[in-house]
Amino acid sequence: MASRIVLNNISYHGKGAIKNIAPELKRRGKKKVFVCTDNSLLKFGVAQKVTSLLEKAGIAYEIFSDVKPNPTIKNVQDGVAAFKKSNADSIVAIGGGSAMDTAKAVGIIINNPEFADVRSLEGVAPTKNHAVFTIAVPTTAGTAAEVTINYVITDVEKKRKFVCVDTNDIPDVAVVDPDMMSSMPKGLTASTGMDALTHAIEGYITKGACEISDMFHLEAIRLISLSLRDAVAGKDSGRNGMALGQYIAGMGFSNVGLGIVHSMAHGLSALYDTPHGVACAIILPYGLEYNEPAAGKRYRAVGKAMGVEGIDSMSDDAAAKATIAAVKKLSQDVGIPADLKGILKEEDIQFLECIC
Repeated sequence: MASRIVLNNISYHGKGAIKNIAPELKRRGKKKVFVCTDNSLLKFGVAQKVTSLLEKAGIAYEIFSDVKPNPTIKNVQDGVAAFKKSNADSIVAIGGGSAMDTAKAVGIIINNPEFADVRSLEGVAPTKNHAVFTIAVPTTAGTAAEVTINYVITDVEKKRKFVCVDTNDIPDVAVVDPDMMSSMPKGLTASTGMDALTHAIEGYITKGACEISDMFHLEAIRLISLSLRDAVAGKDSGRNGMALGQYIAGMGFSNVGLGIVHSMAHGLSALYDTPHGVACAIILPYGLEYNEPAAGKRYRAVGKAMGVEGIDSMSDDAAAKATIAAVKKLSQDVGIPADLKGILKEEDIQFLECIC
């Protein structure tokens, strides 16, 4: 069966990568930018690292910062209205998955107005036009939304999240600059990093995996396992490794899909507004245990990429258990809770089973 791989037209990586934003806009003749970000990134001066470059280049911009964690249908509707009012001709999304997902939905609706009902974008929507020209600048090392063809919106009314999959939504340019991630607090670094590991592992064991995605995912697992502890400790080497590792994971899972861990995490985020990365990190070891009968033979390669000693000489069962133990240890080392106590309410279990 043929495999399809969709990636950014252009991506920049490494320190100083943001210096390429203004030239990319100018060479396309863009006159005004719609900057999609959130208030915390404005408050702490992170978004200004980009807007100052726009100012120096003489590129006009307007900021839309009404982006919430786990963006809602209303967030998207407000963004569409703000974009129309701004008379912008391009988007620069600055932030984590929430800002980039909001920007994707806005860009799609602007160029495909027949999908103004945000719910109509759920699943694989048959849009005809590519989204507004978008440059995505992640400030977290986890979601990889800058390279994926997916975005997730929360339906507050129905207490659920829905996933939109559309090759027309992928940002034209990704700018992955670890300096943009330097202000992340430890907790956010840990949770987004474990989200990235979940992307890589679920993408590797999913039924849709192919040789190309396997290559991406195993290298992502190696980089993330090597880098996350140091990133949480604030070391530049760790942040650099995480910036690259999470992007490579996105190159893979965007094209082959994920699994039960993400399905369950979306339910928790929709109901309790639990940070997505935290939900993924808690559920991941249990998801691996559940999937072991079907996918356990693939766990050896995951464990090897994570650096599990002696895994080549283990039986399949022992290798699977050692891999799950390594995931639990990494999660514990970066401060992720071991279970859902304090998050999950017993009376909500049946509802979550229905929406996951």
